[in-house]
Amino acid sequence: MFLLILNMIVTFEYDYLKTLYETGKCSDKKHRFQPDIIKRYQKAVNFLKGASCIEALWPIRSLQYEILLGNKAGLSSIRVNDQYRIEFSVTQNEKEPILTICNVVDLSNHYK
Repeated sequence: MFLLILNMIVTFEYDYLKTLYETGKCSDKKHRFQPDIIKRYQKAVNFLKGASCIEALWPIRSLQYEILLGNKAGLSSIRVNDQYRIEFSVTQNEKEPILTICNVVDLSNHYK
């Protein structure tokens, strides 16, 4: 018997999040970010894509993975930097092999 390890499948709630990840640019003026934030956003999404499960994010201290509470209950987040975070939801298929789908919901300014 062999063990099949799958990476998480990452989807994007909004087109601008996918475009920002894939091209590093966004034509929508409302969702423009500094080049450093975009690079860090892409790197953080790559961490999500490369993780075999959500628990694999816990030991990566720079991501500061957390499960959100209050009006954002049901979402999790990882840090892009001190100011920005990626908010996402996680769905797991309990059939073998376990499939985790991570849906990126927002790139938000943590302090607004």
